[in-house]
Amino acid sequence: MPSEPAPDVLALIDAIRVHFPDLGGTVTDAAEARRILAAAPAWPFEPPTVGSVENREIPGPKGAPEIPVRIYRPQPRPQAMQEANPRWTSEPQPTPERHLDPVRLPAPRPAVVFFHGGGWVIGGLDTHDPIARALCRDAGAVVVSVDYRLAPQARFPAAVDDAYAALCWAAEHVGELGGAPGALVVAGDSAGGNLAAVAALIARDRGGPELALQVLIYPATDVRPRDDTSRSDGAGYFLTPAHGRWFVEQYFGPDGDRSHPHASPLLADPHGLPPAHIVTAGFDLLRAEGLAYAAKLRKSGISVTEDHYPGMFHGFFGFPELLADARAAQRRVAEVIAFAVSDRKKSGEGGGCTG
Repeated sequence: MPSEPAPDVLALIDAIRVHFPDLGGTVTDAAEARRILAAAPAWPFEPPTVGSVENREIPGPKGAPEIPVRIYRPQPRPQAMQEANPRWTSEPQPTPERHLDPVRLPAPRPAVVFFHGGGWVIGGLDTHDPIARALCRDAGAVVVSVDYRLAPQARFPAAVDDAYAALCWAAEHVGELGGAPGALVVAGDSAGGNLAAVAALIARDRGGPELALQVLIYPATDVRPRDDTSRSDGAGYFLTPAHGRWFVEQYFGPDGDRSHPHASPLLADPHGLPPAHIVTAGFDLLRAEGLAYAAKLRKSGISVTEDHYPGMFHGFFGFPELLADARAAQRRVAEVIAFAVSDRKKSGEGGGCTG
C-alpha cells in the first residue's frame, strides 16, 4: 500500500473537507452538522438516469413512525428484446472495465434495499441519491433507499429496527416493486454497511426474509471502545478517529451496548449468512474491521468476494466522476448484484419478519 494517497486523491479529500463539519472538534451538535452539510454546494454532475423515482412512506417498527423510502426503478427493457428472448442473459462474467448494459441482464430484476452512510447521524436519501441511481441503472435493479431514523434523536437500536422493518416490507412487496423474489439484496456504505450486515443477521435469526446477497461498502463492523492507535488506519484522510468517536457517541449514548452483535456484527456468529461482497479502502479508519469481517465470513464457509482499493479513502465510492477506482468499485458492485438474480443464492429458512 502506498504511504499516502496520490496527489489528485489528496486534493479531492482537501476539497471535501472544506464543506464537511469538524465533527467531534468545533462541531459537536448533530443539528449543526446537518446544517453545515445542507449548505454545501450542489453536486455539479448530472445524476445517473433511471426509469422512475418514487418517494413513499412505509410502516415502521411497532410503535415507531413510518419510514421514508425512495424507490428507483430501471429503464424498461425494449419490448422487442423481451419478446424475442424472454430469458436473455449476459456473458457469464463481464470484465470490470465494461459498462453493464441492463438490457442484457437476466430477465428477473434484483431488488436492493440500500442503507446510506453517515455515522448513523448524518446523510439521507438526497446525499446518497447518485449512488442509489447508479446501482439501479448499472445493475438493472429496483433499489429501495431507506431513510432510517438518525441519532442522537433516535439512538441504537432504532436504526436497526428501521432497517429490518424496511427489509421485510421490500420482501413482502417485491413483486409490486418489479423485483425477483429470489434476488433480494441488502446493501449499504459505512454506517449503512453496518445496518446491511445487521439486517442480514436478523433475517437469518428470525427465519427471513431470504437474501441472495449482502453488499457491504467499507462497513463499520466493530464499534467497541478502543485506543486510537488501533484505529489509526487512514487517520487524517477524511474520516478521522475524532469523527469516529463522535459518531459512535451520538449513536449509542453513554449506555448503549457496543458489544451487541447488532452493533458490532464482527462479534456475531456468521454461520448461515448470505454471500457477501465487501469493498474496503486502504486509507480508511474502517479498513481493518472490513477486512476482518470478510475473513470471518469466509472462515465460516460463507461465499465472499472482496474488492480492496489500496489508494482510496473512506467515502471514495461516491465519486465515480472523479476517481477511476470509484468507477471500478461501482461497476463491480453492480455486477455482483446483477448476477445474484441468476445465481439465486439464498439464506434463511423462509418466512420471517415477525418477532
